[in-house]
Amino acid sequence: MNSFRSFPPLGAMAVLALAGCGSPPAQTTPQPAPSTETRVRADSLRRPYTEADVRFMTDMIAHHGQALVMAGWAPSHGAGQSVPTLAERIINGQQDEIATMQQWLRDRDQPVPQPGTHGPGHAMLMPGMLTEEQMQRLDQAKGPEFDRLFLTFMIQHHRGAVTMVDSLFATPGAARDELTFKLANDISVDQSTEIARMETMLATLGPDTHTQ
Repeated sequence: MNSFRSFPPLGAMAVLALAGCGSPPAQTTPQPAPSTETRVRADSLRRPYTEADVRFMTDMIAHHGQALVMAGWAPSHGAGQSVPTLAERIINGQQDEIATMQQWLRDRDQPVPQPGTHGPGHAMLMPGMLTEEQMQRLDQAKGPEFDRLFLTFMIQHHRGAVTMVDSLFATPGAARDELTFKLANDISVDQSTEIARMETMLATLGPDTHTQ
């Protein structure tokens, strides 16, 4: 008696063949998590801003711009060893803050000023800004005289920036988004710390009636 093998139907074999030749499931590439800076910026854009916020950012760009000019004179005006180090710190910190403030304004379709584009009249409206006469005195000074004037005038300048931050925080509804609050708070803390450092440096130079 002959024995017969049992084979599956041809249709079932075709299905099995197709299943075996199927392509593997597509793999999705995991997306990197957004950086802290990106998340803070996105949160900032979702929150409302006020006219006081725009004015603070705009005015502080000009305020920082004058400080950059003052600090930039240190290497060419015979400053002592400690003043150029401080000036370089001021330049590095305030250049970064200017870029942040310009981006904040740009993200909100506000006019974006460049440092130094405000006229003398506008500058005088901001606390701590040096007059044209004071800037000329500083530019004409050399050596120890420059050090004294630089420290005296930069203390005045920094105190003005702290006053601007205090005014912003005292304005109802202002500095509600995280970026604006953090920037303004950092400016206040950093410049208050530098004021104390400059007062110590100035005291080591001794009194000079010509800086008053």
